[in-house]
Amino acid sequence: MSALLEPGMLVRHPDQADWGLGQVQSVVGARVTVNFEHAGKVVIDSNRISLVRDFGPVRP
Repeated sequence: MSALLEPGMLVRHPDQADWGLGQVQSVVGARVTVNFEHAGKVVIDSNRISLVRDFGPVRP
């Protein structure tokens, strides 16, 4: 999954909805650093957790 993520992308943690929206800061191998609205900066092991892309609001 980390191969599909790039810095700047918006994501959500599938098991931590209360963390809010996160922005990918860096991707190094399977380590993805994400800055979440309500949890701050968190390093995710993408071999264990598949972050969910968030494409933002749908515009007409």
